[in-house]
Amino acid sequence: MSDRHRSDRRCLYLRGLKWPLQLSDPDISRYNVPMKRLTIVAVLLLVSALVLSAAGRSESAPEGFRIGVFVPGVVDGSPTYEMMVNGVNRAAREEGGTEVSVVEGGFNQATWEEGVMSMAASGRYDVIVTSNPSMPEIALTVAEAVPEVRFLILDGYLEGHPRIHTILFNQREQAYLAGYFAGLVTTSSMPDSRPDRRVGLLAGQEYPIMNEVILVGYREGAQAVDSSITVDFRVLGNWFDAGRAQEIATDMIGRGSDVILTIAGGGNQGVVSAARERNAYALWYDDTGYDEGPGVVAGSTLVRQDTAAYESTRAAIRGETPWGTAVILGVADDAVGFDTEHPEFQNLVPDELVTEIEALLHRLSTGQLVLEMPVPGQ
Repeated sequence: MSDRHRSDRRCLYLRGLKWPLQLSDPDISRYNVPMKRLTIVAVLLLVSALVLSAAGRSESAPEGFRIGVFVPGVVDGSPTYEMMVNGVNRAAREEGGTEVSVVEGGFNQATWEEGVMSMAASGRYDVIVTSNPSMPEIALTVAEAVPEVRFLILDGYLEGHPRIHTILFNQREQAYLAGYFAGLVTTSSMPDSRPDRRVGLLAGQEYPIMNEVILVGYREGAQAVDSSITVDFRVLGNWFDAGRAQEIATDMIGRGSDVILTIAGGGNQGVVSAARERNAYALWYDDTGYDEGPGVVAGSTLVRQDTAAYESTRAAIRGETPWGTAVILGVADDAVGFDTEHPEFQNLVPDELVTEIEALLHRLSTGQLVLEMPVPGQ
């Protein structure tokens, strides 16, 4: 379909309503769309159509597959988003004839829907790729407003919409791995382990998967080592304040936590600094973090979002995406793991702890231990 055809359809229809849109139209009520949101959508679609018309985009434009990557945050310093972008770009390079544009949405979540709506309404993209547990709801709203847009969503779950495909990682397994390793560390004879049997978790913000899956799985894993272990859970309140994160982590260590799982974005470095100064350990989440704090970062759980982004993007380019479906990937799919091969890990951690965490990975990969990921909203 040409850009002009797409733009024309966006001018003529908004969720089935003919253009020009009359906000007093009684048919609007059956779509259950808030009036404020409907007004914003209408304005975005109109502006998009005018921009495309002024730019002269037409059927004579070069053919090719066009992908828009929406980053709900920023790429630099965000391992999961770096992996997503790298995976999409790799698929585009290998498949050829594909253009990739990356849009950073920033840290203000209130603006994400407007940013995605603008991308979709522009008519520039055959598919929009994004990643975040909050994106399915946003994508659903946008997909209902813009007739042709399709979404590939990583780290989220939504099934049943014919133009959305989601991939959710089993973060219960991932958090359990982190908690189990934290339990091994705090009960070990490692130099900075303490007798308190207390481990920490610092989150950038609270959200359903954090509260209901990650925190629960982390505690579950730690107490599988020793049922007396307690978890000190704190919230930074943002994803960037390393200074405040250092203050919180320092207090956590002072209260007995000898190992802290940090899931705080830019705040992670504050945790590393506190652990270095107060003789404690940090755990990394989603990506290998040993080089971020040699001798301090004792373990790193992995989510191979780059592989998921690559494979799902390649399928979209080839026309093989199972739209309307949602999948959950875990250790058995080689999508979730723990980095036991990094030299810093091997130099810091006793052999018996390495053997223990590798045994846990084996049990998860072979189904000897099953930790089901709760489906959001169900």
